[in-house]
Amino acid sequence: MIQPQYKKHTAYLSIGSNLGDREINLANAIKQIEANCGIVMKASALYETAAWGKTDQPSFINQALILKTDFSSKKLMKQLLHIERLMGRERKEKMGPRTIDLDIVLMDEEIVFSDFLTLPHPHLQDRKFVLLPLAEIAPKAFHPVFNKTIEQLLVECEDVLDVKKF
Repeated sequence: MIQPQYKKHTAYLSIGSNLGDREINLANAIKQIEANCGIVMKASALYETAAWGKTDQPSFINQALILKTDFSSKKLMKQLLHIERLMGRERKEKMGPRTIDLDIVLMDEEIVFSDFLTLPHPHLQDRKFVLLPLAEIAPKAFHPVFNKTIEQLLVECEDVLDVKKF
């Protein structure tokens, strides 16, 4: 008899790409995440937006995922960085163009402040391109620092960048 796999943690991921075939990059990232990190329970639609922060680069396609995993947040982040490297991400400049960007934005109701990882993601509440896809699949997910749902954070978000379904 095959035993079911129990995944004890729920991670909310934001994934994005603005180099190469962006749609294929996101699809390949999801395959890698499922092969190496856990079970993707839900994926949002694809959303396109201009680059945030460093604006002289191609537009991004972004997506949110709900992942069930047995990994700790630190181990999950290490694995996501490994997937980025496998997919050709080069970190040449802060906020520069990238084939793939994989971020944990929330994990359970964990609060982590370290040099390696900060949870919830420190800019989650400021970025509509993260909040909109996440609100589509997890509007009631809870931000443990602000004590607000993703839905509430999206309503309050002051980001003016246009985010549209792709």
